[in-house]
Amino acid sequence: MDENISKAIDILKQGGIVIFPTDTAFGIGCRMDNKDSVERLFSIRKRPQSQATPVLFNNIEVMKDYLLDIPKEVKEKLMDKYWPGALTIVLPCKTEKISRLVRGNSNNLGVRIPDNDITLSIIKKVGVGVLGPSANFHGAKTPYNFEDLDPELVSLVDFVVNGECKLKQASTVVDCSVKPWQIIREGAVKLSL
Repeated sequence: MDENISKAIDILKQGGIVIFPTDTAFGIGCRMDNKDSVERLFSIRKRPQSQATPVLFNNIEVMKDYLLDIPKEVKEKLMDKYWPGALTIVLPCKTEKISRLVRGNSNNLGVRIPDNDITLSIIKKVGVGVLGPSANFHGAKTPYNFEDLDPELVSLVDFVVNGECKLKQASTVVDCSVKPWQIIREGAVKLSL
């Protein structure tokens, strides 16, 4: 395994914060189950505490530990069709297992399996979901290339993994906690609900 990926895994396991490439954009992440790391990540990004952040997983099985239920329709029409890929799906979650910051004080969680081998290998070895908002200060430009990363942000994290984001477009976000489902953000995946 690549030395940089191994280092990123060790840092994340110990509660550190890492910037890494995904299929869509560069993400900034930490373990979803480390309260101090989550708070630090929000503080670094200057993200409003009421704004939920997506969590990246490497498979649906791990995700099930945090979600109340994955409706058959969501699995078949969205997960099986678009994952791994640029679709973030919002579903009701087990609130007692997830920091209120990650869920934006709601009862839902945005989840995604990114289509990027580096990201997937990191998440797999860390063993839990990894927060995956874009690696920028809140409201600033989304970094789709390594050169786009803000040096000030880079100086605040513990490690940066270089790499390529093939799509260079934000993920589509669909809220499946409501019926009918609602598209919250149009992105790389074109859905017709």
